[in-house]
Amino acid sequence: MESLYAQFEDEFKSNKIELIIVDNASGDDSVKTIQKEIDKHHYKNMHLIANKENAGFGRGCNLGAKHAKGKYIAFLNNDTVVKDHGMLKMAEYMHDRKGIAILGGQLRNFDGSLQASAGKFYTPLNAFLLMTGMQKFGLLDKSPTKIVQVDWVKGGLFVIRSEVFQKLGGFDEKIFMYTEDMELCYRAKMAGYKVYFYPYVKVLHADQGSSNRTFAIVNIYKNLLYFYKKHRTHREYLFLKSLLKTKAYGLLLTGKLTKNDYLIKTYEEALKVT
Repeated sequence: MESLYAQFEDEFKSNKIELIIVDNASGDDSVKTIQKEIDKHHYKNMHLIANKENAGFGRGCNLGAKHAKGKYIAFLNNDTVVKDHGMLKMAEYMHDRKGIAILGGQLRNFDGSLQASAGKFYTPLNAFLLMTGMQKFGLLDKSPTKIVQVDWVKGGLFVIRSEVFQKLGGFDEKIFMYTEDMELCYRAKMAGYKVYFYPYVKVLHADQGSSNRTFAIVNIYKNLLYFYKKHRTHREYLFLKSLLKTKAYGLLLTGKLTKNDYLIKTYEEALKVT
């Protein structure tokens, strides 16, 4: 909130941009604290929505989007710090290129290093590469150095045309967290829209700042299966399910042999959703 206002104070005051903050039932004093900061600094065009339940990333974003008035909607994680005007330039770039429906931005770690911010759809081959750890070699996730068309972009930072978001029905609310960005871009591509990546923006992001690693892995397992059931063939779904189970059993065995509580807990939970 503070970093956005520091970068875009003039745009906030001139009604060029607005910020909609959705709190997903934090369970602490977050709502009071945020509203107090908005009132204290007299931030213009900042609106806080207090959700009554933690409905997940996608549903929270959909709720915020319903209140958005702009031609473009920029989704930005709460665990980010904006360091330049790149987000506004993303919208300006899209404005001049009608063929782009979704434009993802480059995320960086707090030490300045790049986070992989775009990726390839999880086809059976790519799902196999993911499960065998090949993503660390840049075979799936990447950070292009120039503006280029991609399969999907990370939900931590991207801009979408408001009319496109509405036509697609927003994020799939059956996905609580993780892969919802990939699934949205997949539906966009199936509908004939183009997804591009824009590297000329500086936004720092605390990777997995809103969850822990076990939670992330379990939900990725669950949501990949959901994605395959929704969008791929039944044979491909069964292939993915066997792949996930094989990896989970292998790492669970490794955990028991090495007495690694993290592996045991994580992959016992992962097997429950497969």
